[in-house]
Amino acid sequence: MPKQRTTIELPRGILDLTYQINSHNGHAAYQLNDLLGFAQRINPKRAFLFVSKVLGRHIPVAPSTMRTAFTDLAALIPSHLPEPILVIGMAETAVGLSAGVHQALQTRYPNALLLNSTRHAQHSADAAPNDSACLLTTFSEDHSHASQHLIYQSAEQATQAQLLASKTLIMVDDEASTGNTCVNVVTALRHAGLSQLEQVHLTTLVDWSLNQQQETTDTADAISSRLPDIDFYRHHLLSGAWQWTDAPNPKPITMPVVDTTEAGSQPLGNTGNWGRFPTLDSTDGFDGYLERFQQAFAYFDDKPNFDKGKLPKRILVLGSNEFVWLPFLLAEWLEAETKEVSQNSTVKFSALTRSPIALGGAIHTMLSFHDNYGLGMTNFVYNVEPKDWGLIVLCVETASDSVDSMWQGLDNVLVVGADL
Repeated sequence: MPKQRTTIELPRGILDLTYQINSHNGHAAYQLNDLLGFAQRINPKRAFLFVSKVLGRHIPVAPSTMRTAFTDLAALIPSHLPEPILVIGMAETAVGLSAGVHQALQTRYPNALLLNSTRHAQHSADAAPNDSACLLTTFSEDHSHASQHLIYQSAEQATQAQLLASKTLIMVDDEASTGNTCVNVVTALRHAGLSQLEQVHLTTLVDWSLNQQQETTDTADAISSRLPDIDFYRHHLLSGAWQWTDAPNPKPITMPVVDTTEAGSQPLGNTGNWGRFPTLDSTDGFDGYLERFQQAFAYFDDKPNFDKGKLPKRILVLGSNEFVWLPFLLAEWLEAETKEVSQNSTVKFSALTRSPIALGGAIHTMLSFHDNYGLGMTNFVYNVEPKDWGLIVLCVETASDSVDSMWQGLDNVLVVGADL
């Protein structure tokens, strides 16, 4: 496919992109504008951010659009892979993406495990070796605003044995370029006991390694030499390369303190296992969470501005940090429910995040507030004007009263916590 080029001007410099539209064996060919906007990070390590238009993280997206991207990405992964298969997603941005890819893959690989990295500690420092929240390994994502990741093992003996016997690793992330994070993950997992890995499939919405691969179709690229005895493959909806040029004399920036893997003072409620521990069923916990929403909405429905028993026509569902997969499933359920009543209804999904991003480019608005985990850090939500929505469903895995007073003070916000 012919290469295309574009230049993005941001306050701290210029981002030059070379990219190509990929043919996907009959699947949808995604254009750059379908997948990405661009913004400036508040981060001295990397000054720019690729803002996904299909991820439901910094731009509100229809659940059906997200589901299509999940399915299209999963379809690029080959059949007849060596099993057992482990699908692993990167916190916090890709934990919903990995679950969506995993769910789509299970039509071909029903026994594939899902496991996400996390930055929320699930155990105490003195956890016993057989503790259900025992750490498997850690790794670093060097360019990130929060570089340290935790990966947990399973308390179930059969699941843990399958995890350690994994032959194929499917690493899911929103984007990749150098592949350093992938190498860090695989190295950490091998040291933790996954010694039988034969293949690694780096699976991303966008792959920025086009310059590394030098237009070759050979699957062995620079990463292969760093992962001995492993066959390495890439799958993506769009590929390209970027080059960043700093603006002259850019203003210094101060990044908020968000690099922590502490547990926080607010305990996590029981929302099931949707991937922080190895699981076959990422929907575990959804039935209970849907019931919590329905109970909360029954009380909320009595407010004067609502037609009793009717869902508003414009609904925004917000996940929170890594807790996005069950909220996405709720948004998907709401999308189907409202479409049955009116084709003019709108349901979109987005999430609260610890990621600091400057206004401008793809980031039109920003709200900041205290996190609901009791970590004492600032959280953000982007491109959300509360007054534009008839109902905002704010989903958290902590108690409902753990959310910032800003949210509690809005009469169109329904908080669905883990304490109902």
